[in-house]
Amino acid sequence: MSSKSPSKPSRSYMLAVDDNVFLRRDEMRGMRFALEYDKAELILRDWKIRSTIIVFGSARVPSPEQLDALRKSANGKSDVARLDRLMALAPYYESARAFARLASEQGGALALKDGERFNVIATGGGPGIMEAANRGAADAGAPSIGFNIVLAHEEKPNGYSTSDLTFQFHYFAMRKMHFAMRARALAIFPGGFGTFDELFEILTLQQTGKGRRAPVVLVGTDFWRKAVDFDFLVDTGVIAAADVKLFDVVDTPEQAWQSLVARGVLDPNGFVWPRRASKV
Repeated sequence: MSSKSPSKPSRSYMLAVDDNVFLRRDEMRGMRFALEYDKAELILRDWKIRSTIIVFGSARVPSPEQLDALRKSANGKSDVARLDRLMALAPYYESARAFARLASEQGGALALKDGERFNVIATGGGPGIMEAANRGAADAGAPSIGFNIVLAHEEKPNGYSTSDLTFQFHYFAMRKMHFAMRARALAIFPGGFGTFDELFEILTLQQTGKGRRAPVVLVGTDFWRKAVDFDFLVDTGVIAAADVKLFDVVDTPEQAWQSLVARGVLDPNGFVWPRRASKV
């Protein structure tokens, strides 16, 4: 066997951490999953973020700027019909923005308390309601989190989440885990499949006792009463009457914040997050 090094080393000679081909093998999925957990977890700990207020809602709700541009460019019946639908959703953008500003100002995100930051707004990092909530936190001068997911139709973060707290995930499951782990409360605005998925994920965790109790408020009475007939679910016996007490349904950002406060979002003893063990 020759003792000489090969003139052109193969990939086997690369450090494992530098070998993307190796890291992307199917067999390394578990490692990639762990890396997605650890990267976000360590950054959130570095920022001393103890708890979050999650804001979910449709990515299709237009900002005022988008709505104005659509008004100017609308041409033909299809554009007008689309504009009408978006105009019906548009008030929720400002509502989510106002809620996030209020929650950031009064919830503990603005300043460290005992070396930690509480109730930081966290969203999926995309457009629509997510953008509005990150924008509201920015209006208050508070940091906010964007838990982005790699999707074919969403190319970049919304631009309002704090740069150092803007993450990108490949795995929905790990993204959901980070949503749930620090969630002190949830404010859910009208949305589609993604919003329902996240909402019922959290409600299931609470219903089954697998997750800590966190106040939940649904914003937009007309939407939620039509979108989900919770009374019907109770009447048919597929959920218990007590399950609908896991959340409130309100209409305004002020009512949403009051609901969360009444349900204990500011209770210093209501949220227990495991701290790292001291070194010995």
